Amino acid sequence: MKKVILITGASSGMGKESAKKLILEGHTVYTVSRRIDQMQDLKEMGGFPMQMDVTDEADIQDVLDIIIKKEGKIDVLWNNAGFGLYGSIEDVPLDAARNQFEVNVFGMASLIQKVVPYMRSANSGTIINTSSMGGKLYTTMGAWYHASKHAVEGLSDCLRLELKQFNINVVILEPGIIATEFADVMLNNITRYSGKGAYAKLTNSLVKSTQKMAASGGGSKPAVIANTISKIIAGKKPKTRYRVGAWAKPMVWMRLYLGDRMFDRIIMSQT
Repeated sequence: MKKVILITGASSGMGKESAKKLILEGHTVYTVSRRIDQMQDLKEMGGFPMQMDVTDEADIQDVLDIIIKKEGKIDVLWNNAGFGLYGSIEDVPLDAARNQFEVNVFGMASLIQKVVPYMRSANSGTIINTSSMGGKLYTTMGAWYHASKHAVEGLSDCLRLELKQFNINVVILEPGIIATEFADVMLNNITRYSGKGAYAKLTNSLVKSTQKMAASGGGSKPAVIANTISKIIAGKKPKTRYRVGAWAKPMVWMRLYLGDRMFDRIIMSQT
């Protein structure tokens, strides 16, 4: 069955790759991002790109009004927009930390609040929230990013219980290391905030190890995510969680079963 799908954060990486696949499968795909110029290829394929900032309530409402007026429904909401704020807790300004939550958590929540009434009315729908393997563990200098993804996990689990009665699926996507621009943004942030001073040595080690992994092709291709999203949307009863991509399953397994101090040693050994 062809569905009306809204994807945030679709100007690159996982969102764009998945949008392409869903368009080719015949779905009606609306994609949003602040960078609409980077979604023109999706328009040429038959998608419907629109400019939207997930932290702007008016932007969100305008987009939803357009979709509902034209389609009358939204079958699938994929909250994919997000970024990684890295740097020591001591160094990162709280305003920057608040913005991390505005994008990764509150923007997602705003979309959910505005879309759920239409799904309830239809007594059907699927909401996919992009968390990360980082929503289950932690890494060096990533406090604010991990805190936001842990919040996504908790919010999504509660949402699943609330919406079950309305036949609305809530799915948590937990990507591992995916070859996208995420690492570039992360490295820019950590260098900006902690590249000098007390945490410079640790920061430089983390930058080098991340660059080495990227150069060696250590991440999975975004197509892994696209295939997973397609599977979720096509399924009548999707799983509550999909943990996919390089290192996602083994890293979460280590976090769950090896204990704090052992996991600390594993993480610190990478820097």
